[in-house]
Amino acid sequence: MLMKEYRICMPLTVDEYRIGQLYMISKHSCEQSGGGEGVEVMRNEADMHPQHGQGQLTEKRIYLSSKLPAWARAFAPRFFYVTEKAWNFYPYTITEYSVSFLPKFSIRIETRFENNNGDNDNVFGDTPTPPENVSFLDILSDPIPERHYKESEDPSRWMSSKTGRGPLEKGWRDDHKPIMCSYKRVQCSFEVYGFQTKTEDFIHKSIQDILLVGHRQAVTWIDEWHGLSLDEVREYEQTMQEKTNSKVKSNPCNTGPPAASRPVFSRSISVTDERSLKKMGVTTVDMSESPLPHSCLHSTPE
Repeated sequence: MLMKEYRICMPLTVDEYRIGQLYMISKHSCEQSGGGEGVEVMRNEADMHPQHGQGQLTEKRIYLSSKLPAWARAFAPRFFYVTEKAWNFYPYTITEYSVSFLPKFSIRIETRFENNNGDNDNVFGDTPTPPENVSFLDILSDPIPERHYKESEDPSRWMSSKTGRGPLEKGWRDDHKPIMCSYKRVQCSFEVYGFQTKTEDFIHKSIQDILLVGHRQAVTWIDEWHGLSLDEVREYEQTMQEKTNSKVKSNPCNTGPPAASRPVFSRSISVTDERSLKKMGVTTVDMSESPLPHSCLHSTPE
Protein backbone atom coordinates (compact mmCIF):
# COMPACT_ATOMS: atom_id res chain seq x y z
CA MET A 1 0.00 0.00 0.00
CA LEU A 2 1.38 3.39 -1.05
CA MET A 3 0.64 6.43 1.13
CA LYS A 4 1.18 10.08 0.21
CA GLU A 5 0.05 13.42 1.61
CA TYR A 6 -1.05 16.21 -0.72
CA ARG A 7 -1.36 19.86 0.29
CA ILE A 8 -3.37 22.16 -1.96
CA CYS A 9 -3.77 25.85 -1.08
CA MET A 10 -6.63 28.07 -2.22
CA PRO A 11 -7.40 31.82 -1.85
CA LEU A 12 -10.41 31.03 0.35
CA THR A 13 -11.27 30.54 4.00
CA VAL A 14 -12.23 27.16 5.45
CA ASP A 15 -15.76 28.46 6.12
CA GLU A 16 -16.11 29.64 2.50
CA TYR A 17 -14.86 26.35 1.12
CA ARG A 18 -17.50 24.40 3.03
CA ILE A 19 -20.04 26.02 0.69
CA GLY A 20 -17.82 26.10 -2.38
CA GLN A 21 -16.94 22.43 -2.24
CA LEU A 22 -20.53 21.24 -1.92
CA TYR A 23 -21.50 23.42 -4.87
CA MET A 24 -18.53 22.35 -7.02
CA ILE A 25 -19.02 18.64 -6.38
CA SER A 26 -22.74 18.76 -7.15
CA LYS A 27 -22.27 20.72 -10.37
CA HIS A 28 -19.36 18.63 -11.59
CA SER A 29 -21.08 15.31 -10.86
CA CYS A 30 -24.08 16.40 -12.91
CA GLU A 31 -21.89 17.58 -15.81
CA GLN A 32 -20.09 14.23 -15.90
CA SER A 33 -23.23 12.06 -15.84
CA GLY A 34 -25.51 10.88 -18.63
CA GLY A 35 -26.42 7.98 -20.88
CA GLY A 36 -26.29 5.40 -18.12
CA GLU A 37 -22.92 6.47 -16.73
CA GLY A 38 -21.76 8.91 -14.12
CA VAL A 39 -22.43 9.42 -10.42
CA GLU A 40 -25.53 7.97 -8.74
CA VAL A 41 -26.22 8.98 -5.14
CA MET A 42 -27.44 5.97 -3.15
CA ARG A 43 -27.80 7.68 0.23
CA ASN A 44 -27.05 11.05 1.78
CA GLU A 45 -27.92 11.20 5.46
CA ALA A 46 -26.89 12.58 8.83
CA ASP A 47 -24.33 10.57 10.77
CA MET A 48 -22.94 10.78 14.30
CA HIS A 49 -19.31 9.84 14.96
CA PRO A 50 -18.09 9.13 18.52
CA GLN A 51 -14.91 11.18 17.95
CA HIS A 52 -15.82 13.73 15.27
CA GLY A 53 -19.43 14.44 16.22
CA GLN A 54 -22.30 15.29 13.87
CA GLY A 55 -21.64 14.82 10.17
CA GLN A 56 -22.97 13.55 6.88
CA LEU A 57 -22.64 10.07 5.36
CA THR A 58 -22.89 9.76 1.59
CA GLU A 59 -22.69 6.64 -0.55
CA LYS A 60 -22.39 6.88 -4.32
CA ARG A 61 -21.95 4.55 -7.25
CA ILE A 62 -19.81 5.80 -10.10
CA TYR A 63 -20.59 4.02 -13.38
CA LEU A 64 -17.81 4.39 -15.93
CA SER A 65 -17.51 1.23 -18.03
CA SER A 66 -16.94 3.03 -21.34
CA LYS A 67 -14.27 5.26 -19.76
CA LEU A 68 -11.99 2.40 -18.76
CA PRO A 69 -8.53 2.16 -20.30
CA ALA A 70 -7.98 -0.73 -22.72
CA TRP A 71 -6.01 -2.87 -20.27
CA ALA A 72 -8.87 -2.83 -17.75
CA ARG A 73 -11.60 -3.45 -20.32
CA ALA A 74 -9.91 -6.75 -21.11
CA PHE A 75 -11.17 -8.32 -17.88
CA ALA A 76 -13.87 -5.99 -16.55
CA PRO A 77 -17.54 -7.02 -16.70
CA ARG A 78 -19.73 -5.04 -19.07
CA PHE A 79 -21.47 -3.21 -16.23
CA PHE A 80 -19.62 -2.30 -13.07
CA TYR A 81 -19.24 0.60 -10.70
CA VAL A 82 -16.90 2.23 -8.22
CA THR A 83 -18.42 2.57 -4.74
CA GLU A 84 -17.63 5.75 -2.84
CA LYS A 85 -18.39 6.09 0.86
CA ALA A 86 -17.71 9.48 2.43
CA TRP A 87 -18.03 10.65 6.01
CA ASN A 88 -18.11 14.44 6.20
CA PHE A 89 -17.25 15.87 9.62
CA TYR A 90 -16.12 19.19 8.23
CA PRO A 91 -13.36 20.31 8.43
CA TYR A 92 -12.34 16.63 8.64
CA THR A 93 -13.51 13.98 6.18
CA ILE A 94 -12.90 10.35 5.27
CA THR A 95 -13.55 8.93 1.79
CA GLU A 96 -13.15 5.32 0.67
CA TYR A 97 -13.35 3.79 -2.82
CA SER A 98 -13.73 0.19 -3.90
CA VAL A 99 -14.44 -1.50 -7.24
CA SER A 100 -17.33 -3.93 -7.63
CA PHE A 101 -15.36 -6.59 -9.51
CA LEU A 102 -11.82 -6.07 -8.15
CA PRO A 103 -11.65 -6.69 -4.39
CA LYS A 104 -7.88 -6.17 -4.24
CA PHE A 105 -8.20 -2.50 -5.26
CA SER A 106 -8.95 0.26 -2.71
CA ILE A 107 -8.36 3.96 -2.08
CA ARG A 108 -8.73 5.75 1.26
CA ILE A 109 -8.49 9.54 1.61
CA GLU A 110 -8.40 11.48 4.87
CA THR A 111 -8.81 15.25 4.50
CA ARG A 112 -8.45 18.15 6.89
CA PHE A 113 -8.89 21.82 6.04
CA GLU A 114 -7.04 24.62 7.85
CA ASN A 115 -6.60 28.38 7.42
CA ASN A 116 -2.88 28.35 6.63
CA ASN A 117 -0.55 27.92 3.65
CA GLY A 118 0.25 24.24 4.22
CA ASP A 119 2.83 24.62 6.99
CA ASN A 120 1.27 22.15 9.46
CA ASP A 121 3.43 19.03 9.37
CA ASN A 122 1.20 17.00 11.70
CA VAL A 123 -2.26 18.12 10.70
CA PHE A 124 -3.83 14.72 11.42
CA GLY A 125 -2.45 14.64 14.96
CA ASP A 126 -0.91 11.18 14.85
CA THR A 127 2.28 10.22 13.03
CA PRO A 128 3.63 13.00 10.76
CA THR A 129 3.94 12.05 7.10
CA PRO A 130 7.62 11.62 6.08
CA PRO A 131 8.76 14.71 4.11
CA GLU A 132 9.57 12.58 1.06
CA ASN A 133 5.90 11.52 0.89
CA VAL A 134 4.51 15.09 1.04
CA SER A 135 3.64 16.91 -2.21
CA PHE A 136 2.55 20.54 -2.51
CA LEU A 137 0.16 21.04 -5.43
CA ASP A 138 -0.15 24.57 -6.85
CA ILE A 139 -3.45 25.35 -8.60
CA LEU A 140 -1.70 28.20 -10.44
CA SER A 141 1.51 26.69 -11.78
CA ASP A 142 1.18 22.90 -11.76
CA PRO A 143 0.12 21.53 -15.18
CA ILE A 144 -3.17 19.70 -15.73
CA PRO A 145 -4.11 17.39 -18.63
CA GLU A 146 -4.84 19.49 -21.71
CA ARG A 147 -8.28 17.92 -22.13
CA HIS A 148 -9.36 19.42 -18.78
CA TYR A 149 -8.08 22.95 -19.40
CA LYS A 150 -10.61 25.78 -19.66
CA GLU A 151 -9.61 29.42 -19.85
CA SER A 152 -12.50 30.31 -17.52
CA GLU A 153 -11.01 27.97 -14.90
CA ASP A 154 -7.44 29.27 -15.20
CA PRO A 155 -6.42 30.99 -11.91
CA SER A 156 -3.95 33.21 -13.81
CA ARG A 157 -6.89 34.69 -15.78
CA TRP A 158 -9.58 34.47 -13.10
CA MET A 159 -11.11 37.54 -11.50
CA SER A 160 -13.96 37.40 -8.98
CA SER A 161 -16.44 40.26 -9.28
CA LYS A 162 -18.02 39.37 -5.91
CA THR A 163 -14.85 39.18 -3.82
CA GLY A 164 -12.32 41.17 -5.85
CA ARG A 165 -9.86 38.27 -5.73
CA GLY A 166 -7.69 37.17 -8.61
CA PRO A 167 -5.90 36.69 -10.80
CA LEU A 168 -3.28 34.67 -8.92
CA GLU A 169 0.36 35.49 -9.51
CA LYS A 170 3.64 33.66 -8.95
CA GLY A 171 4.40 33.28 -5.24
CA TRP A 172 0.76 33.87 -4.25
CA ARG A 173 0.87 31.25 -1.49
CA ASP A 174 3.44 33.29 0.46
CA ASP A 175 1.36 36.41 1.04
CA HIS A 176 -2.22 36.00 -0.22
CA LYS A 177 -5.04 36.75 2.21
CA PRO A 178 -7.22 34.82 2.76
CA ILE A 179 -5.54 31.46 2.26
CA MET A 180 -6.43 27.94 3.31
CA CYS A 181 -4.97 24.50 2.74
CA SER A 182 -6.61 21.18 1.88
CA TYR A 183 -4.49 18.44 3.46
CA LYS A 184 -5.16 15.01 1.95
CA ARG A 185 -3.59 11.77 3.17
CA VAL A 186 -4.11 9.23 0.39
CA GLN A 187 -3.58 5.48 0.65
CA CYS A 188 -4.07 3.32 -2.42
CA SER A 189 -3.68 -0.41 -2.82
CA PHE A 190 -3.69 -2.66 -5.88
CA GLU A 191 -2.47 -6.04 -4.67
CA VAL A 192 -1.57 -7.74 -7.92
CA TYR A 193 1.99 -9.03 -8.06
CA GLY A 194 3.94 -7.51 -10.93
CA PHE A 195 1.47 -4.64 -11.29
CA GLN A 196 1.23 -3.26 -7.76
CA THR A 197 4.02 -0.67 -7.67
CA LYS A 198 3.60 0.84 -11.14
CA THR A 199 -0.19 0.86 -10.87
CA GLU A 200 -0.22 2.50 -7.42
CA ASP A 201 2.30 5.10 -8.64
CA PHE A 202 0.14 5.88 -11.62
CA ILE A 203 -3.03 6.06 -9.53
CA HIS A 204 -1.34 8.72 -7.40
CA LYS A 205 -0.43 10.67 -10.54
CA SER A 206 -4.06 10.52 -11.65
CA ILE A 207 -5.21 11.67 -8.20
CA GLN A 208 -2.91 14.68 -8.42
CA ASP A 209 -4.50 15.71 -11.73
CA ILE A 210 -8.02 15.29 -10.32
CA LEU A 211 -7.23 17.29 -7.19
CA LEU A 212 -5.73 20.13 -9.21
CA VAL A 213 -8.72 20.38 -11.55
CA GLY A 214 -11.27 20.16 -8.72
CA HIS A 215 -9.64 22.82 -6.56
CA ARG A 216 -9.19 25.13 -9.57
CA GLN A 217 -12.93 24.82 -10.25
CA ALA A 218 -13.90 25.53 -6.63
CA VAL A 219 -11.91 28.77 -6.76
CA THR A 220 -12.83 30.01 -10.23
CA TRP A 221 -16.55 29.24 -9.79
CA ILE A 222 -16.65 31.38 -6.64
CA ASP A 223 -19.05 33.96 -8.08
CA GLU A 224 -21.61 31.18 -8.58
CA TRP A 225 -21.63 30.05 -4.94
CA HIS A 226 -20.24 32.87 -2.79
CA GLY A 227 -22.90 34.24 -0.45
CA LEU A 228 -25.01 31.07 -0.37
CA SER A 229 -25.99 29.76 3.06
CA LEU A 230 -25.44 26.13 4.04
CA ASP A 231 -29.18 25.52 3.73
CA GLU A 232 -29.22 27.07 0.26
CA VAL A 233 -26.30 25.02 -1.00
CA ARG A 234 -27.86 21.85 0.50
CA GLU A 235 -31.03 22.64 -1.45
CA TYR A 236 -28.94 23.09 -4.60
CA GLU A 237 -27.18 19.82 -3.81
CA GLN A 238 -30.51 17.98 -3.52
CA THR A 239 -31.78 19.43 -6.82
CA MET A 240 -28.57 18.48 -8.64
CA GLN A 241 -28.58 15.03 -7.00
CA GLU A 242 -32.02 14.29 -8.45
CA LYS A 243 -30.98 15.62 -11.85
CA THR A 244 -27.73 13.62 -11.78
CA ASN A 245 -29.47 10.35 -10.82
CA SER A 246 -31.95 10.88 -13.65
CA LYS A 247 -29.12 11.38 -16.14
CA VAL A 248 -27.34 8.23 -14.95
CA LYS A 249 -30.52 6.19 -15.38
CA SER A 250 -31.09 7.47 -18.92
CA ASN A 251 -30.11 5.34 -21.92
CA PRO A 252 -30.58 7.42 -25.09
CA CYS A 253 -29.16 4.81 -27.44
CA ASN A 254 -31.72 2.17 -26.38
CA THR A 255 -29.12 -0.53 -26.97
CA GLY A 256 -29.79 -2.40 -23.75
CA PRO A 257 -31.76 -2.40 -20.52
CA PRO A 258 -32.19 0.99 -18.83
CA ALA A 259 -29.78 1.77 -16.04
CA ALA A 260 -32.56 1.66 -13.44
CA SER A 261 -33.03 -2.07 -14.11
CA ARG A 262 -29.35 -2.99 -14.28
CA PRO A 263 -28.76 -6.64 -13.47
CA VAL A 264 -27.05 -7.25 -10.16
CA PHE A 265 -23.58 -8.70 -10.70
CA SER A 266 -21.95 -10.85 -8.06
CA ARG A 267 -18.97 -11.58 -10.30
CA SER A 268 -15.61 -10.57 -8.92
CA ILE A 269 -12.06 -11.17 -10.08
CA SER A 270 -9.30 -11.93 -7.62
CA VAL A 271 -5.86 -12.16 -9.16
CA THR A 272 -2.55 -12.11 -7.37
CA ASP A 273 0.09 -12.17 -10.07
CA GLU A 274 0.90 -11.01 -13.57
CA ARG A 275 0.64 -14.54 -14.99
CA SER A 276 -3.03 -14.74 -14.01
CA LEU A 277 -3.71 -11.47 -15.78
CA LYS A 278 -1.91 -12.69 -18.91
CA LYS A 279 -4.26 -15.69 -19.04
CA MET A 280 -7.10 -13.19 -19.33
CA GLY A 281 -5.36 -11.40 -22.18
CA VAL A 282 -3.88 -8.60 -20.09
CA THR A 283 -0.19 -8.36 -20.85
CA THR A 284 0.72 -4.84 -19.77
CA VAL A 285 -0.61 -1.75 -18.06
CA ASP A 286 -0.69 1.07 -20.58
CA MET A 287 0.50 4.04 -18.54
CA SER A 288 -0.76 6.48 -21.16
CA GLU A 289 -4.32 5.72 -20.05
CA SER A 290 -5.54 6.71 -16.62
CA PRO A 291 -7.26 4.00 -14.56
CA LEU A 292 -9.20 6.78 -12.81
CA PRO A 293 -11.56 8.75 -15.03
CA HIS A 294 -12.01 12.38 -14.01
CA SER A 295 -15.44 11.77 -12.52
CA CYS A 296 -13.95 9.38 -9.96
CA LEU A 297 -12.59 11.04 -6.77
CA HIS A 298 -14.12 14.30 -7.88
CA SER A 299 -17.57 13.43 -6.60
CA THR A 300 -16.71 13.20 -2.93
CA PRO A 301 -18.82 15.39 -0.64
CA GLU A 302 -15.94 16.34 1.54
